[in-house]
Amino acid sequence: MPDYRDDLRLAHVLADAADAATMDRFKALDLKVETKPDMTPVSEADKAAEELIRGHLQRARPRDAIVGEEYGTEGTGPRRWVIDPIDGTKNYVRGVPVWATLIALTEASEGGYQPVVGVVSAPALGRRWWAAQGHGAFTGRSLSSASRLRVSQVSRMSDASFAYSSLGGWEERSLLDGFLDLTREVWRTRAYGDFWPYMMVAEGSVDICAEPELSLWDMAANAIVVTEAGGRFTGLDGRPGPHSGNAAASNGLLHDELLGYLNQRY
Repeated sequence: MPDYRDDLRLAHVLADAADAATMDRFKALDLKVETKPDMTPVSEADKAAEELIRGHLQRARPRDAIVGEEYGTEGTGPRRWVIDPIDGTKNYVRGVPVWATLIALTEASEGGYQPVVGVVSAPALGRRWWAAQGHGAFTGRSLSSASRLRVSQVSRMSDASFAYSSLGGWEERSLLDGFLDLTREVWRTRAYGDFWPYMMVAEGSVDICAEPELSLWDMAANAIVVTEAGGRFTGLDGRPGPHSGNAAASNGLLHDELLGYLNQRY
């Protein structure tokens, strides 16, 4: 099995640089915010963090391709770094501390590019999570000061904690009825949103989570952290990995039942 520890160390260096840049502008009164063509916000901090990460990668891994939310795809080859400079920009621009930089390394495989390294860094929360294929998932302040992540062992939906982002996307895709049936069945629901529910699944504090519309950069880092913690990460269609345009994550024991609820149509 390939050893991705050097790539993981590099991902931490990238996250350190991004954290410094994003925290420097967090809650800044003169923060510049624009609206993208898809009507989502982008701040100067999003752009600066991605430019910073790209610059580091061009020097450290010049042969690798880069896919980022703000500046698209650069380069070709069997290895691609996938970057979301600020996942949770709407929180960031309103001063809510729930946002993170997501950095993943993906490699070409039979099922398409799959994540093999992921770092999720949420500096305003003082938290970071990471994983490398075959080496497990961890959380802590550094590679040398970390604890291993393991998903929960909850096996009944009636005992499960379910996290989601919002209701609107489920309704737009005619999936709201199944979603609401699921909320009635589970023990607890909370709308944490963005990267955080996936990290909670990896930690074992949440058992299932799902979102109906996502991009690759929203999912790649989350996917490897969840799976290396012993969970499952798929699209709503059950396809493993971050390529379905939506996501369902679980401790594995509840995954098929989760997909059954979310794919109901009336």
